[in-house]
Amino acid sequence: MTLSSLRLKLAVWLLLPLLVLLGFDAWLTYQRAMGTANMAFDRTLFTSAKAIAEGVRLDGNRLQVDLPYLALELFEANSQGRVFYRVAEDNGSTLTGYADLPLPAGNGPPDFRPQYYEAPFRDDTLRLIALRQPVYDVSRGSHRSVWVLVGETPELRRQLAREILIGSLQQEVVLVSLALAIVLFAIGHGLKPLDRLSAALGAQRGDRLQALDTRDLPTEIRPLVTALNRHVERMQQMLSARRRFFDDAAHQLKTPLAVIQAQTELALREQDPAVLHQRLRGQLHTLHQASHGVQQLLSLSRLEPDSGLVATSEPVDLAALARDVALEWSPVARRHGIDLGYDGAQHAWMEGQPALLQEMIGNLIDNAIRHAGPRLTVAVTTSSDGPRLAVIDNGPGIAPAERDKVFSRFYRVAGTRADGSGLGLAIVREIAHRHAARIRLDDTPGGGLTVHVSFAGHPAPP
Repeated sequence: MTLSSLRLKLAVWLLLPLLVLLGFDAWLTYQRAMGTANMAFDRTLFTSAKAIAEGVRLDGNRLQVDLPYLALELFEANSQGRVFYRVAEDNGSTLTGYADLPLPAGNGPPDFRPQYYEAPFRDDTLRLIALRQPVYDVSRGSHRSVWVLVGETPELRRQLAREILIGSLQQEVVLVSLALAIVLFAIGHGLKPLDRLSAALGAQRGDRLQALDTRDLPTEIRPLVTALNRHVERMQQMLSARRRFFDDAAHQLKTPLAVIQAQTELALREQDPAVLHQRLRGQLHTLHQASHGVQQLLSLSRLEPDSGLVATSEPVDLAALARDVALEWSPVARRHGIDLGYDGAQHAWMEGQPALLQEMIGNLIDNAIRHAGPRLTVAVTTSSDGPRLAVIDNGPGIAPAERDKVFSRFYRVAGTRADGSGLGLAIVREIAHRHAARIRLDDTPGGGLTVHVSFAGHPAPP
């Protein structure tokens, strides 16, 4: 299991803070243990000092010290450490014991209370008690004061603190181990939904993606699954668009390829150069039609909402754009004997996608040239609701019953002889939807068809 495992990461991130807390708690435990040991051994020091003090008596002007059996017994009991004592007068002269055992700083408290302190002594640090004790001679009514010092090395205190620490750490290690086992079990149980999710994703087929079930999922995982379902939905739409494109391409190319094949076979049989040239011209015309259909098919596939392409809008002068497109198509119109012109506003600003609007106007003009009469007019007008585009011809028109059908793919009006892929108006409809525009087909006064495209929204500033 590598660090890329979520279980291992969670376990590590949980274990590290536990170990830090365990170390901090060990330090606190040791401090408390040392405090407890000091308290216990300080009582022993006090008992020893008190016993020694009770053995000091005043005989006339002379102080005498008799070490009691209790003090000697306490010293012998502390066999693992070293115990030192000293009995001194107020002037610092030693009566008995170790003369270099240090007195407390400032000669201790004036009210004869015991004082505990630490001081260096012979390359070690002692824990000492200083007891200032008055000694009375009742028979003569006199008294003097003495210092009783008892100190010991800290080995036993530290040993006791270590024993308390080790016992506490053993318990805590057991508790941490149990806690970690519980955490790992909880992590494994909590990550089961992810395991089921992984299995469900692994069972998905590339061509048949399905939304994942969000029932019985934890709240934290549900947004992830929802996002995955949205992604799956987009993938389904893109796969559907791809299948439609392949189907449309097969539909669009099947007939031209069959015609080109037949024309090529006929051309190979011809011996007359004039007839061969005519065959080749027919073949070139079929290639142009196939190329035009493929271009329109590609344009239509890019315009679908599930194509994945995102275009940004910008201020567009629809009038200037319509004039430019009409000027580009004017040579084509002249070859077909059609008078193509522009009429309308000089400027009509709107928010849109210039390339798509240009393609929409071009498809309307191309469709009109294939079916129109001798005149074709592109007009742009403005209103408070937004600009309006109109392509007006005086051709045969479209029957009202056919007007909703002509926007479908590959639909051709019955009886028409004009060349075309049947995709031009479908492209126009998709571009209009992209711009939230409405399309309406009307009869042209005097005969013909007028295509109105009304753009909603307030005019965009230039």
